[in-house]
Amino acid sequence: MNEKITTFLSSGLLDKYLMGTTTDAEAQQVETYISKYPEVQNAYNTLQYNLEIVAKSNAVEAPKHILNTVLETLDDAPVITLARKEKYKKWYKFSIAASVAAIAFAASSYLFYNQNQKLNEENQVVVDEIFDLRSDIEQNNKKLDAVMEQFKRLNDPNTYKYIMKGNDRARNLKTVAYINPKEKTSMIDVVSLPQLPEEQCYQIWADLQGKMVSLGILSETDSHLKRIPFTENASGLNITIEPKGGNAVASLENTVAEISLQ
Repeated sequence: MNEKITTFLSSGLLDKYLMGTTTDAEAQQVETYISKYPEVQNAYNTLQYNLEIVAKSNAVEAPKHILNTVLETLDDAPVITLARKEKYKKWYKFSIAASVAAIAFAASSYLFYNQNQKLNEENQVVVDEIFDLRSDIEQNNKKLDAVMEQFKRLNDPNTYKYIMKGNDRARNLKTVAYINPKEKTSMIDVVSLPQLPEEQCYQIWADLQGKMVSLGILSETDSHLKRIPFTENASGLNITIEPKGGNAVASLENTVAEISLQ
């Protein structure tokens, strides 16, 4: 690999291109390198595969929509026209007009009061939904940060990838272990686990100087990237079939998959 390609791969432009944060000029440079150099194409495919693994293990739920506030339109108050009758005295006409005005004012006040109460309730609904939306955004940001952290771990040069396939007892079993001895982290991607009877389970072990140390139970529902305990100086990993709930001692005669870490 020539120095030009090495410098490009170390620049981090591929990561930025995958996350959609490159400028137009940077994106054009990345696409030129991908189409021109097979080494860059392979590195791009590897990063894309690892990003898919991380994205699969962190489903981000979509946020709630804010309901639109609908304001009811007030009907125009009907105009009451009084027929003029000259035979009534002026004071009587004034008293009738005052009574009508008082009734109209009371009716309008009642309508405005009800309208104000309805608006207050609708505003409270909007406030509550905005609060929920902010909470959803915060949760989604935390999930995105976790995805980015896992993505960085998978693409760390010190992270080693180990594929574990099942033997004749579990032909369809497949898991991928990611171990970083420098950061002392271990993760496993449960790709597929053959179904077991209800009274049995799969359990993963680390081989530490001939002693099997339990790293936990693998469930059929764990079809995503998850962390497992890191074991210093482990020489291998084993998956066995154990009684439901797990076992304190590995049943090596029931081993269905194993790999060496040396």
